[in-house]
Amino acid sequence: MDFETLCVHGQGELYHTTGAVSVPIFQSATFRHPGVGQSTGFDYARLQNPTRASLEQIVAQLEGGTDAIACSTGMAAVTTVMELFAPGDHIIASDDLYGGSHRLFHNISMKNGISFDFVDTAHLERVETLVRAETKALFVETPTNPMMQVTDLAAAARLCKAHGMLLVVDNTFLTPYFQNPLALGADVVVHSGTKFLCGHNDTLAGFLVVADPALSERLRFLYKTTGACLSPFDSWLLIRSIKTLPIRMERQQETAGKIAQWLAGAEKVRQVHYVGLPTHPGYEVSKQQARGFGAMISFVVDQEETAVRLLERLSVIQYAESLGGVESLMTYPMLQTHADVPQAEREAKGITECLLRLSVGLESAEDLIADLAQAMEGDET
Repeated sequence: MDFETLCVHGQGELYHTTGAVSVPIFQSATFRHPGVGQSTGFDYARLQNPTRASLEQIVAQLEGGTDAIACSTGMAAVTTVMELFAPGDHIIASDDLYGGSHRLFHNISMKNGISFDFVDTAHLERVETLVRAETKALFVETPTNPMMQVTDLAAAARLCKAHGMLLVVDNTFLTPYFQNPLALGADVVVHSGTKFLCGHNDTLAGFLVVADPALSERLRFLYKTTGACLSPFDSWLLIRSIKTLPIRMERQQETAGKIAQWLAGAEKVRQVHYVGLPTHPGYEVSKQQARGFGAMISFVVDQEETAVRLLERLSVIQYAESLGGVESLMTYPMLQTHADVPQAEREAKGITECLLRLSVGLESAEDLIADLAQAMEGDET
């Protein structure tokens, strides 16, 4: 089936026989055994639930994996991955990461005896210099959050295989509609399902997708042990939302391209980070490994006062955390997503008081540009 058809019908009818067009919400914590030593395939909802299983089937197919594991949040998914590793293990990670991942790695994983090196993974020659005998994985976001750095995933996969490392890729920004890391050689794909996969800013979710059955078995064991499972109702919300994923991603990308072009010419904007601009350093790599550029833009304004005025005067775009929904959201990374990153480290990455991140929604491009213009260029008195 084509991607669009899988989004609508990918769950099949494996888990219900009523003929219901919408997958039922199986709001049950436990399931009756037909007999001693027998199972319907569902025993206890922390292990498996029919609604969640339907969602996992869809996401696995969209990413080209053998299994998808639906977690309660994106951070629950990342935390489950980190349980693959033991004290003494070493991980190399993108140095521009979502603040929640940064917080987990520095405050939980390091405490548990795992060491890290952080590097711009757009430059894989720098990654290779950090590999040592204890290195077990390369953890990559591409594009990164919030600086939109792009990593060559096929080259990263070759490097990892040469050194016996896992390649873990956070694919939240592009979704399986625009990019499929498993097809490029990744071992684990991570999603914050809260974002574009859900797309309506109304629930939290996370996913792990793998191609290797043995790796799936390891992650499933960790998943059931730690209890990171997604609820039946939230699973149903994701099933419903994914049906419109292709339409949303196309429209949001189209609008993002128009806004990025406008920002590039705005008087008070000093720099625009959008992968779809030909001037972006990752533009050519992205064209080779992805089918689109997504709807996330970061940009630098001339001074802190401009950033604050913009955030306080926006009317259509909302000043709020998160991304990927039908509503356009503006985020101030230094105070929100990356507030826990030490100031010197944050500013060295370019996350300053002048950096703003825009998640482009489904409003008209003209209205969004007009909103940015009035907020940025209005009367300063």
